[in-house]
Parts: sequence; C-alpha cells; structure tokens
Amino acid sequence: MLKSWLLVIVLANALPMNSPAYGQIIPTNPQQPESFQERMRQQQQERTQQTQEQFKETWLRLNLQQPQLQQQQRIQQQEFTRQRQELIRQQQLRLQQQQLQLQQQEFTRQQQLRIQDQQLRQDQQIRQQQQFRLQQQRRKQELRQQQNNL
Repeated sequence: MLKSWLLVIVLANALPMNSPAYGQIIPTNPQQPESFQERMRQQQQERTQQTQEQFKETWLRLNLQQPQLQQQQRIQQQEFTRQRQELIRQQQLRLQQQQLQLQQQEFTRQQQLRIQDQQLRQDQQIRQQQQFRLQQQRRKQELRQQQNNL
C-alpha cells in the first residue's frame, strides 16, 4: 500500500500539469487566458512548421533518391538499348537465313536446269544414234535388195 502511494506521488511530481496524461491541457497561468487570436496564430505557426518539416523531408527524400533514380534510369536505358540491339541482331540473322535459303533454292533450281539440259542432250544423242542405226540398217537392206535384184 505504501509503495502504491509513493508511486502516485512520484508520478504526480514527474508529470507536468500540461501533460496529455491528465486528459486535457491546462493553461500554465489561468489568470492570463490566451486570446482566440493568439491560439489561431499559434495553430497557424504549428501548421506552417509541420508543412516546412514535410517539405524538408520530401526535399531530402527526393534529393537522396535522385541519384538512385538516375542510376536506375541509366540501367533501364542500357537494358532497353541492349534489348534493341539484340532485336536488330536477330532481325539481321533472320535476313541472312532468308538470303541463304534463297541462294540454296536458286542453286537447286540451277542444278535441276543443268540436269534437264543434260538429259535433253542425252536423249538427243540417243535419238541421233538410233536414227544413224536405222539409216545404216536401211542402207544395208537396200544394198541387199540391190544385190538380190542383180
């Protein structure tokens, strides 16, 4: 019991009368109450001070973050440039592949034309040989007939 009274006395001395722990703010000198204008001026001053502190915090935060943001922006720009270069490289590779395919198709076409030409020549030679043989056979036959007729 004595301990709790001592605690109350210590707390009463430790807490000032204007403390929110008492549940309200009591003017320090009740004989001189603050005027309404004085309270408004004080509230305005507090708001101004809060605004200045917020502005200062924002300014500090932005100025501290600005180099980080610039660095991040540089990194993003580099990544964008890298991706664009990669896209250009891939497009060039695709173009090269298409050109190669076209060259292969042209080569194949030329080969087919050569083969056809070669086959035509062979066919022509074969026909010529056949005609020559036929002519020879006819001559032989004609000669035989002439000999037989004599």
